[in-house]
Amino acid sequence: MDLGFQGRRVLVVGASAGIGFATAELLAQDGAEVMIASRDPAGIAAAAERIGAATGRRPAHAVADITTEDGADRLLAEVASRWGALDALVDAVGGSIRSGFEALSDADWIGNYTFNVLSAVRVVRASLPLLRKGRAPSVVLLGAAASRMPYPNQVVSNVHKAGLLGLTKTLAGEYAAEGIRVNCVAPGRTLTRLWTDRAAKMAAERNVTAEAVIAEFAHEIPLGRFGAPEEVAAMVVWLSSPRAGYVTGQTVNVDGGIARGLL
Repeated sequence: MDLGFQGRRVLVVGASAGIGFATAELLAQDGAEVMIASRDPAGIAAAAERIGAATGRRPAHAVADITTEDGADRLLAEVASRWGALDALVDAVGGSIRSGFEALSDADWIGNYTFNVLSAVRVVRASLPLLRKGRAPSVVLLGAAASRMPYPNQVVSNVHKAGLLGLTKTLAGEYAAEGIRVNCVAPGRTLTRLWTDRAAKMAAERNVTAEAVIAEFAHEIPLGRFGAPEEVAAMVVWLSSPRAGYVTGQTVNVDGGIARGLL
């Protein structure tokens, strides 16, 4: 299926690894003009080289930290200088703290809020002037299945990822009249660096293998395995495309069935 990305200009933030990287690679394969961004200079440069080698379409890349007050503004100024408009934004920045409630400080709460929610607010706000100049513009935020089924020992992420659902629905309603679609993809347990690092740490604490830890957590997933970043990226890319032109304000789980709620 042709998703209509030829000539479309797409910014993917948080693209040095994981779901963001997989999304940028798939977009390049589908013919989009892609810019990738991350706060890791070496990581984002390496990601651009890998995508170029795999697809024959090397994306532009930028170093940006959208958790800072002016990081998103500087990034979008670079996009404006390159393209003058933007057709799609993908925000793949976010993470969690694995901890019980009482062990968390105010700094933990504020830091994770900035990482998961305020960074999204900042990059969408900075992108709006360019999206208004784009063709069939869309925004896709990366959330988490925890927003619909809170995980134990991840209270910070549970709360803040739920906030992204509210942000998605609100922005979709506010900007629909301007033709800007806003959606969210909520991954479940996905084999990204966050999970491989977490499994390695838990394995050392328990004196077991990381594979045993992954298998333990996979047991709770109806499909019986962790997802691959590419499987989540496929949904992100579709929602970003003109093919999803009648979809806005939605949060779509890509979670192997782990979130069992009806809504």
